[in-house]
Amino acid sequence: MQVPAPFEYERATSVDGAIGLLERLGDTAKLVAGGHSLLPMMKLRLANFEYLIDINDLHGDLGYITFTAEEVRIGAMTRHREIAESAELLAVFPIFADAEQVIADPVVRNRGTIGGSLCQADPAEDLSAVCTTLGASCVIRGSGGERVVPMAEFHRGPYETAVGTTEMLTEVRFPIRPYAGSAYEKVERRAGDWAVAAAGAAVWLSSEPRGSRGRTDSENDGHDVVLADARVGLAAVGPNTVEIPSISAALRGQTPSEELYARAGELAAQNCHPVTDPRGSADYKRHLADELTRRALRRAVQRATDQVRS
Repeated sequence: MQVPAPFEYERATSVDGAIGLLERLGDTAKLVAGGHSLLPMMKLRLANFEYLIDINDLHGDLGYITFTAEEVRIGAMTRHREIAESAELLAVFPIFADAEQVIADPVVRNRGTIGGSLCQADPAEDLSAVCTTLGASCVIRGSGGERVVPMAEFHRGPYETAVGTTEMLTEVRFPIRPYAGSAYEKVERRAGDWAVAAAGAAVWLSSEPRGSRGRTDSENDGHDVVLADARVGLAAVGPNTVEIPSISAALRGQTPSEELYARAGELAAQNCHPVTDPRGSADYKRHLADELTRRALRRAVQRATDQVRS
């Protein structure tokens, strides 16, 4: 039977208390919330810590979803179930609904947290891909105060983040922009499994006067819909979840079309770095990066178009 190495248990009752324990115990300690990724790694002796610091009592402080005119803020202890049940959040970012439906099982979704997902830094992790796609920023807190790290700099390698040994992730922030749509597509070997490959897409539309791009009077309610901006994030096809700037550059300012989605898919396949493993060959994963990028963009654009027309 696989069992972890012996460890001591501490329970934090405040954010400052958790940081104080990390400072006292150093790199021999690890924070644990849901523990669904950390504990299996400890059982396999892939991760060994002398102390585990339980932060579940911090849910009251760090389990929240709040909105301003400019952004959504999600506390690091917010659980998957709470994200999936937030109608206001899903109305702004429907990509969360797509992703939460394919994350593990109800046991994991009831206890697992967004902070734990990001800090695990697994290259195939779904919410990491969502946060990458949406251009999130991560708030990291230590005894010296807070610092904000963009998602592009948060993951520094497989299972490695920008969070220091005496710091903790406390919040994730997502900018809000008008006429937005987002979607997430994933292929997995079985329900709730890690992704073979996955793609998230976020788009922001603008509309131009009818006929400026050669449309007829009956199309798009008198306006041409144009991609003001777009982002694609991939998971399970490289050492980290990744956003591909060349896709954004290719889509920005263009009219949505199947040809444009195909070009984005080609760029996704060219710019990802999958490896052959038991989940599939590298060539198969590149094919999925292409196809899933097209599907995610198509669905994200449709959702954003519905906003423009309403």
